[in-house]
Amino acid sequence: MFTLPNLITIARVLLIPVVAFLLLDHDYKLAFAVFAVAAVGDWLDGFLARRLNQMSQLGAVLDPIADKMTMMIVAILMAAQGLLPIWLAVVIVLRDAVIVAGAVAYRFVVGHIEMAPTRLSKANTFLEFGVLTLAMAQAGGLVGAEPWLLPLFVLLFVSVLVSGAHYVWVWRRKASRDAGGNASENNS
Repeated sequence: MFTLPNLITIARVLLIPVVAFLLLDHDYKLAFAVFAVAAVGDWLDGFLARRLNQMSQLGAVLDPIADKMTMMIVAILMAAQGLLPIWLAVVIVLRDAVIVAGAVAYRFVVGHIEMAPTRLSKANTFLEFGVLTLAMAQAGGLVGAEPWLLPLFVLLFVSVLVSGAHYVWVWRRKASRDAGGNASENNS
């Protein structure tokens, strides 16, 4: 349980209220730094878990929770402050809410769930971290990214929609297959 990848993931969870506080305090430079550390931590915990062969059930559950909570809270706060379009924050929050609701429904209807992010989902998470980090850096006056933000927001919007639809499609097929297998097992 207390492996290095899990400790990094736990640290990422603990950074969520720190980033939220910094955003609420309009300290965008420091929020950018803490958020960037969380983004690197997201990559690092997965890399170390695979490299050190320290993958765990705790990490498999906690890592996506850390990602989703970070993205949802940061998107909501940045949209509330006018740093992110509301339409983008809404789609980010809805995608994650649909994924979480789907996972809960799958668990109750089908049974044990093994979360495995798809490549498309990983690419979306990378893009979300990148775009939100850039928007924070812009807000903090660290970069002059204004001309790039709207095209990146649109790209992220499309990525969120496509990856969310992909999750729904993959897990719907898996649930149909697994629920069908459980029903035939129960009938025998």
